[in-house]
Amino acid sequence: MNKKQILLIDDDHELAELLVDYLAQQGFIVHCCFDGQSGLEQAYNNKFDLILLDVMMPKLDGFEVLKALGKEHKTPVLMLTAKGDNNDKVRGLELGADDYLAKPFHHQELLARINAILRRIQLVNQQHQQALQQDSTNLLVNNIELNHATRTAYCHNNIIELTGTEYQILTLLLDHHGQIISKDTISEQVLGRKLSPFDRSIDVHVGNIRRKFLPYCAVEKIKTVRGAGYLFLTGEDS
Repeated sequence: MNKKQILLIDDDHELAELLVDYLAQQGFIVHCCFDGQSGLEQAYNNKFDLILLDVMMPKLDGFEVLKALGKEHKTPVLMLTAKGDNNDKVRGLELGADDYLAKPFHHQELLARINAILRRIQLVNQQHQQALQQDSTNLLVNNIELNHATRTAYCHNNIIELTGTEYQILTLLLDHHGQIISKDTISEQVLGRKLSPFDRSIDVHVGNIRRKFLPYCAVEKIKTVRGAGYLFLTGEDS
């Protein structure tokens, strides 16, 4: 069995040394970069299963690295943010990070987040393979179409660029269109973890999906049901 490859981009040498040792015991190989520029080059030139990305770094910070990676880069990113800095968390998610973890953190919590993301990626790959084997690979609801074979979303035949996490959330909402899906359910089924109090990650991911729909869709597709969750509307727009 091939070991999962993780790229750690963080200028904290002591933390990096600890994580390399700890994650090696858990069956991972960790490659370290200590500034954003070298980390970006490694991310582009090599294949990794996951990127752990710090915010504050020399040369390029974590946000600049996310921007430079762009929409086409599919490796999942777990942001390492300052404790209590909600602005960093929200900004990281808006720029395409899959999840975040505040420093200082327990190694066991980091491992749980890593495993949750990798399980989601495995599920996506399984869905992809299943879709390739089926005659019909598309899901169409209210002019939003998902093609699981290519993992592509469309609105009125316009391609909507989504991150892996956004695509999974949209898939869940479309699979249960017309039904209210709670944030807790979305977090557990997509992020692989329970939603903690004041955690805005699901709100930000859904907000990103809505924003990407706006240029192509005449009306709102995803309704917020206060205190309950989200509802993908089934009525057709013009």
